[in-house]
Amino acid sequence: QVQLVESGGGLVQPGGSLGLSCVASGNIGSVHDMAWYRQAPGKQRELVARITYSGYADYADSVKGRFTISRDNTKYILYLRMSSLKPEDTGVYYCNAQIRKSGVVDASDYWGQGTQVTVSS
Repeated sequence: QVQLVESGGGLVQPGGSLGLSCVASGNIGSVHDMAWYRQAPGKQRELVARITYSGYADYADSVKGRFTISRDNTKYILYLRMSSLKPEDTGVYYCNAQIRKSGVVDASDYWGQGTQVTVSS
């Protein structure tokens, strides 16, 4: 099986910084696009940032200039560095990846369990 496990969430004051990590493990053949999503209470899950295998990244307008997505292809790790955090950044952050399992032709979508980020004074 394949699983994604996030870590690094927590409580931070407005204007502060926080880093998230997501590790993919299991019967992995290859990892393609990876992304971070978030879901605030009472709202739909939204894309925060995504990154291709080659490192091309794009961001939601609301986080441009404040968040940085990166990845380590050798260790199947996805990162999100968040700075200048605002209360509206509060939510559960989910890791998403398109992963082809070893011995399988097509890639499938996988999700982590989520990690809570709370921005509050």
